[in-house]
Amino acid sequence: MASTVRAASTPEEVAIHMEIRSQIFVGEQEFFEGSDRDEHDDNPATIHALGLYGSVAAGAVRLYPLEEPGLWKGDRLAVLPEFRKMMGAKLVRFAVRTAGELGGREMIAHIQPQNVVFFRYLGWHPEGDLADFSGRPHQKMAIPLSRPEPAH
Repeated sequence: MASTVRAASTPEEVAIHMEIRSQIFVGEQEFFEGSDRDEHDDNPATIHALGLYGSVAAGAVRLYPLEEPGLWKGDRLAVLPEFRKMMGAKLVRFAVRTAGELGGREMIAHIQPQNVVFFRYLGWHPEGDLADFSGRPHQKMAIPLSRPEPAH
C-alpha cells in the first residue's frame, strides 16, 4: 500500500493531525498533560503535515519558520506504533523538503535521545549537548536545507 505525506488542508485534517499528536505525546509518552497544543499551532505560518498509509492517517509532523531568516523548526513528529517503520522517515523528509522549498536554509529540531541515530541516518547532525525540554533530555539537531533549482 502506498504512503504519502502532505500538508493538512482542511480543519478536519488538522484535527486528525492533532489527534495523532495527542495519542503519542499525551497518551503513550505522557510528555504533556491534557494537550500538546501551543502558540505555534495557531500561527498561520505553521504547517501541520499528515502522513497517510493508503487512506489511513498514520503520522504527523509540524514545521514552522523561526524569527531568524531562513531558520525553520520541525517538531511534534508523531507516528502511530504500527506505522513507525514505514512513515517516520517520510514525515521527516517531507518537513525538510518543504522548509527548503519555502526558502529555508536550515532546520532544527529537539530530538529524544533514543531517536538521534535515526535522525543522523536522515542527514541531521547534533549541535551541543543534551538539554532539558519539558522535563526530559533532548538533543538539538540540525540539517541544511536545499532549495529547488530556479527554472531557466
